[in-house]
Amino acid sequence: MIISQTPYRVSFAGGGTDLPAFYREEFGAVLSVGLQSHMYVTVGPRFASSIRIAYSKTEIAETVPDIQHTIVRAALEMTGLDRHLEITTIGDLPAGTGMGSSSTLTVGLLNALHAYRGMVTGPGTLAEQSCHLEIERLGKPIGKQDQYAAAFGGMNYIRFNPDESVHVEPVPCARDTIAELERRSMLVFTAQERSADGILEKQSKGTADKRTTLRAMRDLAQEMRQVIAGRGDLDEFARLLDEGWRLKRSLGFGISSDHIDGMYETARRAGAQAGKLLGAGGGGFVYLIAPPERHGAILEALGNPQRVRFGVDRLGSRIIFISDHPGHCATPRDASSRPSAARTAALNA
Repeated sequence: MIISQTPYRVSFAGGGTDLPAFYREEFGAVLSVGLQSHMYVTVGPRFASSIRIAYSKTEIAETVPDIQHTIVRAALEMTGLDRHLEITTIGDLPAGTGMGSSSTLTVGLLNALHAYRGMVTGPGTLAEQSCHLEIERLGKPIGKQDQYAAAFGGMNYIRFNPDESVHVEPVPCARDTIAELERRSMLVFTAQERSADGILEKQSKGTADKRTTLRAMRDLAQEMRQVIAGRGDLDEFARLLDEGWRLKRSLGFGISSDHIDGMYETARRAGAQAGKLLGAGGGGFVYLIAPPERHGAILEALGNPQRVRFGVDRLGSRIIFISDHPGHCATPRDASSRPSAARTAALNA
């Protein structure tokens, strides 16, 4: 059995410039960070020749084309595994909450499937394959930032180039800066879940009309990288975060709502320095930055919403468990790609 652990992400600035409609004309860029909330994927042998997948519901499929879960089906097609399989997914956070859950699942699933075949896969390859799976194979109207954030972890400035290349540049933050950012940060739930696809499709179609605003959002990611690097100026970081949210909100496309705007302004009055709605918009989690001594007052003013602890995941997607038990008869199409004892030892090294 293989278990992968893959972080969700928080995007600070530049979201929307990772869509092809923008970066194919001029480069896009985001500043984001891996979060210490994770998606876990297990892949193991199944005695029966069928494939069992457990997520929010349970499927048993005789063949890969019979699988209803589109990401699992496409990942199995890509990796060549097609029978005697048990696959489960367990997330710390629900889908549709702005944390990049779909791409986190894709990265973690591909990582686990490759490991099950005895292959070690680097973060760049995982991110690239995940983009191909979601955008090319499944035709989702999404960008590339979530896949790279999940695969690499840590805080990164990620640049998306017109030639389809992606550059991931770790931000050199001091340990004390990251610790203070973790102390100041809050993740509060809006109690609204949504699918981002509709908002992203509208944004992609409207990119030409909003290019000036999107360009300002992209440039803000670079400014925020500069102010948080080194010893870091978190007060200036917060000011830029607020500027970025107001730019993003001005795009329209259903990104914000009266409920979300009300939450944000209430939090500001209670002591929050800045914040933003995470993800494409419409609901999910709001990220806030505030002095720690104001957190209680902010939560009370918001009606004590559900909160998730903010912590930085520095490792990205990784394999956290490998069992050397041979199982029963789980085999990929090519039996030679089944994990051997030598490959298992290498993966555990």
